[in-house]
Amino acid sequence: MHILVTNDDGPPSPASSPYVLTLVRTLQAAGHTVSVVLPHTQRSWIGKAHIVGQAIKPTYYRPRTGTTHERPLKSGGGGKGAGRSGAMGGDGRAVNGDSITNGVVSAAQGVSTGAASTSASEDEEEWVLIDSTPASCVQIGLHHFFASRGPVALVLSGPNYGRNTTALFALSSGTLGGALEGAVCGVPAIALSYAFFDRNHDADIIAEASRLSVRVADWLVRHWGEGVGLYSVNVPLVRGVEGRKVCWTRVLQNAWTGGSCFEEVAVEGESVEDEEGEGPQEREADIRREESRGQQQHQHQQQQQQQQRAGVEASGAGPTNRGQSTHARHTHKHFKWAPRFKDVYDSVENSGPGNDGWAVKEGFTSVTALRANFMHAEGFEGELKL
Repeated sequence: MHILVTNDDGPPSPASSPYVLTLVRTLQAAGHTVSVVLPHTQRSWIGKAHIVGQAIKPTYYRPRTGTTHERPLKSGGGGKGAGRSGAMGGDGRAVNGDSITNGVVSAAQGVSTGAASTSASEDEEEWVLIDSTPASCVQIGLHHFFASRGPVALVLSGPNYGRNTTALFALSSGTLGGALEGAVCGVPAIALSYAFFDRNHDADIIAEASRLSVRVADWLVRHWGEGVGLYSVNVPLVRGVEGRKVCWTRVLQNAWTGGSCFEEVAVEGESVEDEEGEGPQEREADIRREESRGQQQHQHQQQQQQQQRAGVEASGAGPTNRGQSTHARHTHKHFKWAPRFKDVYDSVENSGPGNDGWAVKEGFTSVTALRANFMHAEGFEGELKL
């Protein structure tokens, strides 16, 4: 089966994208043809967005060396093996040279280079990176690369570095966004997420999760449900997950009830560095650290909200001096995305069985069948008379 893999975490990185290479190798070991188009950097929380008004420029990632290049490898004349993606050798190693230990593949982490390739082994594997979103990766992967491999039979978006359970995570997920794009392009799609419980990337556990993920994906493709556009699969990174239940689930409806998901940051001058702040890789790493440590509340946010409420109560409900301007005056501030994980965890704890968050909490793999649309609420028909 020809599978297009994308994600929202970018190319392999122990800090921000630790699972994708293992999954790709596991898919290849199962006999699948795997084509890979990824964002060139972290694109979490971006949903199914496309970035308009810019030309998308691909670069080319080589897993064997962990390096990125401005120009693709030449085909070498199209001989045997040309254009293939990471076939497996009989000795348990990928023929392109990256090592497999306990089922987990590692690649050297290189720096980007502008050097274009003039020649290469026909077995050298190359992935496409684009400076855009997971949804754009899918569009470009389906229509602008890999034509010689035949039609894509499945879009597999992930594995996400973290769970995408409950509405709060799913609605903003770039992993879900990539799968949704595949579905609206008429291709069966699966969004795959790995729910970690600590940041110790145990190679055996990741390998086991990847084997289970491939089995689940194969089963879903063979038993695709009528009317299903995509599936959201959440695999908990726990030892023995292959022997645990795989459950049909629904998405738990929840909401941000604890306040803002942005934290205010001090404005220290107006330099370019202050305006730009952390890059997406660094910020997402911070968020993942907060999630794994269970740092779910931001005390200063609560204090600010209390101060704001106290200020409103002290000033009264409306303007008292009619002669003065009623237009608001603003304090210049910067803001940083800081999702309130406590809202998610509380909603799961307070829910009953059967939803995606509950399944992962219990150590089960969650499979949720979805349609690629915003479903209307029932009971609203006919003319709306004002």
